[in-house]
Amino acid sequence: QVQLVESGGGLVQAGGSLRLSCVASGRTFSSYAMGWFRQAPGKQREFVGTINSSGRSTYYTDSVKGRFTISRDNAKNTVYLQMNSLKPEDTAVYYCAAVRGAGRGLTQSHEYDYWGQGTQVTVSS
Repeated sequence: QVQLVESGGGLVQAGGSLRLSCVASGRTFSSYAMGWFRQAPGKQREFVGTINSSGRSTYYTDSVKGRFTISRDNAKNTVYLQMNSLKPEDTAVYYCAAVRGAGRGLTQSHEYDYWGQGTQVTVSS
């Protein structure tokens, strides 16, 4: 069982930056691929990006490419989502997710087994 706890959300002006963190419990974090998803009010949860277990491979949805970066520190059981040049349309609850295995290009929510509780990101115009 893996427990995930996100932090780092908040209110930021358009053009600003935030870094989200997701800390995982357990001693096998390096065996899990990690993903970030978001859900805006009235919309379905959508894929943001993913990183494989080693951290060597990342993949992003087109709307965040060049603005968001996912990284991980396996020694700290933590995955990060650095968000730059934020836009009002990035406003959502952001969730991290985990699935055991090397993983690569996992973009669908049903491919992940564990989820955090989410952290709110609000971008004002």
